[in-house]
Amino acid sequence: MSQHSGGLSRRRFLAGCAGALALAPLLGHGLRAEAAAPGRLRVAQYKGGDKLLLEAAGLADTPYPIDWAEFASGNLMVEAMNGGSLDLAYGSEIPPLFGFIKGARIRVVGVIKGDVNEQTVLVPKDSPIRSIADLKGKRVGYVRATTTQYYLTKMLAEIGLSFADIEAINLSVPDGAAAFRTGQLDAWAIYGYSVPLAQSNAGARVLKRANGYLSGNYLFFASPEAIADAPRHAAIADFFVRLQKAFAWRQANPERYAAALAAEIGVPVEAVLALLRNESQVRRLVPVDEAAIRSQQDVADTFLKAGVIERPVDVRPLWDGSFAAALAG
Repeated sequence: MSQHSGGLSRRRFLAGCAGALALAPLLGHGLRAEAAAPGRLRVAQYKGGDKLLLEAAGLADTPYPIDWAEFASGNLMVEAMNGGSLDLAYGSEIPPLFGFIKGARIRVVGVIKGDVNEQTVLVPKDSPIRSIADLKGKRVGYVRATTTQYYLTKMLAEIGLSFADIEAINLSVPDGAAAFRTGQLDAWAIYGYSVPLAQSNAGARVLKRANGYLSGNYLFFASPEAIADAPRHAAIADFFVRLQKAFAWRQANPERYAAALAAEIGVPVEAVLALLRNESQVRRLVPVDEAAIRSQQDVADTFLKAGVIERPVDVRPLWDGSFAAALAG
């Protein structure tokens, strides 16, 4: 076993690069043999994200350098990737969809099956609001082109309302947190560790969770250039293998993971453990498949029906199965 036991060894990694390079003339990207050194990856993450997890699981010893960049939402990752600043990122089904509609240069290459219980509509603890119907006419913060826009659309439609019936305020995650904390919002649709932070720092109360409204699919997307470049392609494949193992470690070691994450994001360990214990499904990374494509198509069709997008969209060209073998183990 090599020292890089969490994924491909450096020797196997280089061999994978060389094999991919042999296809370069066929693929048309003109790589030469001397360019076969492991590729540097530029990877996006959320605060307390995959870098922390890989380190905690002992899987951060990659045979290629990783430049990590922290973002607050998937839509910002899409913009950065389209601008040429990222090779790999992940978010919900929604940011890649909106990016695809706008012509962003991205491709979906893997699917995280993850939690939806931490996607919530929050209200102040002493708020008289007790149901989604009570949001009519109220100031509701959300993040455009993310899950929050989608599950709010679904929750409102379920009771015969729409965004036109609330005072919907598009805010970045930091701005939303500040607005909620200072009483400028009546409710806040938000996700991730912003939820326990709001609960511990601002006394937030969960009005409604997004379980039943979201698929739980979180999509890894890559730039076409990174997919076509043999060293970066091999690096992404290795990264995915490591992340699969890291998710398994997280499941087996919730206390150790919670302690590391709590220190990173500044919330009590018990707040993190509460979220982990309440997850809607075990977190895992799987290949692209037809069910995942259909799920995102359902999202596009829902937004079309709600008038959020203006024309029908076929999402299939957005998806790329290049990493199916690595993700299948």
